[in-house]
Amino acid sequence: MSAATLPVPVPAAFGNPEQALPSVGLGLWKIAQGDVGSLIEEAIRVGYRHLDSACDYGNEAEAGIGVEKALAAGHCTRDDLWVTSKLWNTYHAPQHVRPALERTLRDLRLDYLDCYLVHFPIALAYVPFETRYPPGWFFEPNAEKPAMQLAKVPLAETWGAMEELVDAGLVRRIGVCNVGTAQLRDLQAGARIQPAVLQVEMHPLLAQEKLLRFCHEAGIAVTAFSPLGAPSYVPLGMATEGDSLLVHPTVTGISAAVARTPAQVLLRWGVQRGTAVIPKTSRLERLAENIAIEDFSLTAEQMQAISALDEGRRFNDPGVFGEQFFNTFVPIYE
Repeated sequence: MSAATLPVPVPAAFGNPEQALPSVGLGLWKIAQGDVGSLIEEAIRVGYRHLDSACDYGNEAEAGIGVEKALAAGHCTRDDLWVTSKLWNTYHAPQHVRPALERTLRDLRLDYLDCYLVHFPIALAYVPFETRYPPGWFFEPNAEKPAMQLAKVPLAETWGAMEELVDAGLVRRIGVCNVGTAQLRDLQAGARIQPAVLQVEMHPLLAQEKLLRFCHEAGIAVTAFSPLGAPSYVPLGMATEGDSLLVHPTVTGISAAVARTPAQVLLRWGVQRGTAVIPKTSRLERLAENIAIEDFSLTAEQMQAISALDEGRRFNDPGVFGEQFFNTFVPIYE
């Protein structure tokens, strides 16, 4: 396995088993609408070929303009790009899956996605596009005490509708986010089209070794979101500056030894253990830094030292933020 790409299963209808997931991508979560278009143009210009989007991020229409401009400028071709988006919680009922995907395609100005993921294993009551888009977590945001409204939609039913998207040629691969081995095994048992990609929070404080091993043995590519750990969560009050791995002595010591930044060390750790990483940045100068991790390696001892930082620390946990921010207790992890 090269450091540059990760092999992933491709449905037979597309006829190219050599297609691969670029190991470093640009995550679009929390990037402002006014910034995302130009950021994507620059990212593609400097070599990014993997974009990670979602309906819930609220910036797909602006992201689509950036992709369109980058393609028009000749920075790459559509076939060179891997674009992922995600099905939001309010669209889990089978009749809503394809319209949700079609809205994403219109916003991104694309004819197909390389990968479409179920964003959370949490089904919420449907919110029509004309009522609110993206719909967010609250069912009625203006209620006296707004909360989520859960819906009883089995993941297997949602998955069946996702499979139909592959049949229709609208997506090349399908997968899931924010699930563990038990849900993956259950999904695999009934799936006609197997999940190709799992996206989960994964960094040295949450290494998830068993989950990663399971996916590798099952032929499921893993994308690690929040690969730098705490930084994205500090402004949200879900982490503190003291949680940052960027200043951890183990990481800074290895950074000095390999003459790379702490961020590059953390991203290299993720790629070298066989995951794709999707760091988020709104700063143009960070784009080149984050992707420049293919020309050095960490030693086995350095990899082990970083892995030893694991303490099961999860920053993105609906069982915590659901109640804290959305007045609803929705645990998905034990």
